[in-house]
Order: sequence, then C-alpha cells, then structure tokens
Amino acid sequence: MRGAIAAGHEVTAETGARVLAAGGNAVDACVAAGFASWVAESTLTGPGGGGFMLVHRAHDRGARLLDFFVAVPGRGLPPHERAEMEEVDVDFDRETSQVFHIGAPSTAVPGTAAGLEAAHRAYGTLPWPELVAPAVELAREGIELTRPQAYLHAILDVILRHTEEGRRMYERDGERLVAGDRVAMPDLARTLERIADHGARELYHGELGRAIAAHVREHGGDIDERDLAEYRVVWRRPVRAAFKEHEFLSNPPPSSGGVLIAYGLRLLDRLTLEASLGSAEEIATLAEVMREQTRTRAAGFTSGLYRGGLARRLLADGEVEQGLARVRARLEGLAEPVGAPGTTQISVVDARGNAASMTASTGSGSGVIVPGTGVHLNNMLGEYDLVAASARPGMRLTSMMAPSMVLRGGLPRLVVGSAGSVRLRGAILQIVNNVVGHGLDVGEAIDRPRMHLEEPHVHCEGGSDPAEVDRLEAMGYEVTRWRRRNLYFGGAAAVEVREDGTLAAAGDPRRGGHGVVVEA
Repeated sequence: MRGAIAAGHEVTAETGARVLAAGGNAVDACVAAGFASWVAESTLTGPGGGGFMLVHRAHDRGARLLDFFVAVPGRGLPPHERAEMEEVDVDFDRETSQVFHIGAPSTAVPGTAAGLEAAHRAYGTLPWPELVAPAVELAREGIELTRPQAYLHAILDVILRHTEEGRRMYERDGERLVAGDRVAMPDLARTLERIADHGARELYHGELGRAIAAHVREHGGDIDERDLAEYRVVWRRPVRAAFKEHEFLSNPPPSSGGVLIAYGLRLLDRLTLEASLGSAEEIATLAEVMREQTRTRAAGFTSGLYRGGLARRLLADGEVEQGLARVRARLEGLAEPVGAPGTTQISVVDARGNAASMTASTGSGSGVIVPGTGVHLNNMLGEYDLVAASARPGMRLTSMMAPSMVLRGGLPRLVVGSAGSVRLRGAILQIVNNVVGHGLDVGEAIDRPRMHLEEPHVHCEGGSDPAEVDRLEAMGYEVTRWRRRNLYFGGAAAVEVREDGTLAAAGDPRRGGHGVVVEA
C-alpha cells in the first residue's frame, strides 16, 4: 500500500490519493488535499481561514503541531474601539437558529496558506507547484455541488451571498446554489496560480495581501499590511495522554480542544467501563465525562491556556482523581457557547508510516470576499468562544479544533479529527473509544450513532437503540432524540493502521466524507 487518506469531500480525498500514488508522502498529500478543499469545501475552508496540522515522522517517531490559526489584527493601528459587526440569523433546521457575527470587523489575520507552505518546506518531497496544480484546475473548471455541500450552502446562504462578490460566486439566476449545480471559481484559480508561482508570500507580502488589507480596512475591519507581513506559523509540541495502552496526541494550548479530549480520555481510561457499546450505561458515562470537561472550562481556563502549564496540571494524576470523583457524583456541568459549523478535516498515513492530521476553518465565513481574488475571509473575531481572553493585536486565538493521532508502540494506530465546533470534541472522543476501546473498524467507528451533552440535555443521534435511550431517561437524564444522522454531531475523517499493517480510511457520511486506500 502507498498510503491512505480521509477527508470531508470525495474530491479532496481523491486529490490527496493521487499524490500518494505518485510517491508523495503524507504531508505532500495533506497539502494538495488542503488546497483542493478550498474549492470542494469552500463554505468551510480557504485561504481566508486558519488551522492546525499535526505531523508524525516515521524515521524518528517525533511529532510536531503546526499552528497556523488566525491572529488578532491591528498591529499597525493605534488603540481604538473595534467597529461593530453585523448580526445574521443562521437556521440549522426548523427549530434551531443561531446568531452569527460577520462583516469586515469580524475578520482575523488568516494563516492557512502560510501553514501549508511551512509544512511543505519542512516535510514535503514533491515540488510545490505540483501540489497546488490540482486545485487550480478544480477552481477553473468547477465541481458539481453534492447534497451535503448544498445543505451547508443552504444553512450559510445569508452569509455566502451577503455581498455582490458572494452573489457572483454562489448564485445562479438570483437563487442560491443547489445540489447538482456546478461551482467554478476563476478568481480563486488565479489566486492559486500566484501561490503556485510565488508561494504563500503573495498573500502576506505581495499584491494579494495589499488587496486584502485595503478591502478590509475600507469596510471597517482591522487587518492591515503589517498584520499580514508579520504573521508567522508557530511550531508546538502536541499534548499527550495515555489511553488503554496507547498514546493520544493532539493540539496543545493555547487551543482548548486537544487538551480537553485528552482529559476526557484520561477519565475514561480510569473508569472501569464494562458497559456494552451503545448501552445506556455507556452513554451515561460519556455524558458525565463530557460534563466534567465543561466544568473544567470554568473561570480561569481560557487565561490558563496562555499562561502555560495548563495541560500538565489538568492531566496530572491528582487532577484526574478529583475529576473522577465529580464524574461519579454526577455534579452539574456548565453550558457552552456553540460555534460555527465551518471546519474541515484531512487525515493521511503514507507507506513509510508518516502521518498528518489537519483541521482548517473559516468559521461560518465573514461574508467578505475580496474582489478579484476569490478569498473569503474568516469571521473568527465574531466567535465569542475564541475571544473570551483579552485580545491584543498579534495574539493567536484559541480554538476547539483538534487534529489528533493515537499511537501504539510509538507508531500511528489512528489519525483522526473532526468538524463540529464544541461537538468535534465529543466526536473525536467517541471515535477513539470505539476504535481503541471497542476494537471497531474505523468506518464503523465513525458511522456509529453519537451522543452529545448540551447541558442539561443528552442528545442521542438517530440510530441509537430506542430501548437503551428509554433506559437512559429512566436513569434521570434529559434526553433529546434525533431521528437521523446529522452533521450537528460532527464531521470526522480518519485513517486506521491495523495490527497487520494494512490501512483503512473513512470519511464521515454526515458531511459527505470520503476515504481512499491507495494500493501499491
């Protein structure tokens, strides 16, 4: 086998698979797939967003996390009050809506292009232009909108078509795009060609960067040329936690998702969970672990992410024991703010055992598409959860995104990540538990119905055993039953390395995900 890749869209995964087939390594495939996702999953990601990539090297079993998430703008500006953001209502279904903050004042300094370039420089083997070229062709020729992507277009329509540029890109005959429509992005194709020829510096030092800064400033935002010129990718050591004779690796502080998942797995590891898969007892245990994760996010947590030492303290035996006592006492948890659905995940393992896990996002998108570039900027400053700490220009924002891996004997066993705002945390937790704890195949582990605690309600996804959900209610839990699978519960992508060395890959059917194993 030459490797395996899983992603949130068939086109994204197939682009990376062709790179693996051509002899590229895991990072080459991840970079090419990342560029392709800018077209195939443009509602979720793109050059105007940010993200993280976790890389594991086969030759020395080392791992590093590349943080290319968004930064607070305004380095070149005097102290001032930020302009007010626009509020829009986004309807997830007939009963659930949420207010999102968009417009130029919601935009933070993007990092995705810089992150892909930094990963390629450190680990890539194939020429940079070859990795960008498939995305250029996709943007120029266009791709057919799938049903899962059309659903996202429907949810985010008020943002995608907020401006004339957005209507040019995402409208046909005065109506939003629907499944089967072809989406071409000629402006983005030209932007990608510039990046292929001159590197990511075009977005940070060149004409593209000047266009971004000028447009944002003209419309009341704070991104200026200095913010772009001084943006840097940050290299971090991943957070690590033991789980059932394996080691879990993920995104460290100042992001919160990875350390909270690691804490949850530490709790599960110490709870002698003998309940059967999908039983009321297992759902209740997962709910109490999630409740403890929310309690951990009480006062001081966000500032602790930036002070250093939080992961070490939280994962220490003494803190885990105190957490276990709270879990067993079924103490009340805390409500959490719900963020945007706009995130995508790419997971890769190559023939030599190198692995890459990348999560990237534009949030819900700001509705600000820079004319002539196809660059849709993020709205991360509009995400309350991301700016809970005192924001200052240049500061890297915190994120729930958690590209992750599970190692067995120092080598990758599972490469995984998910979309889904705060719900991605539970999705990853459950998938790791399904594969490592229950021994499920990665495809079945992703497909199984999930649960999510949204205090005080335990949401049980469609496909859960009704009798077990009845028992859960009898145990005193307030249950919300879903009739079907839904992207509310995350959108994961994962690659598994089996004990015999063979590979398996699966994308989440909730988001039209796709997995490819590349044969030798």
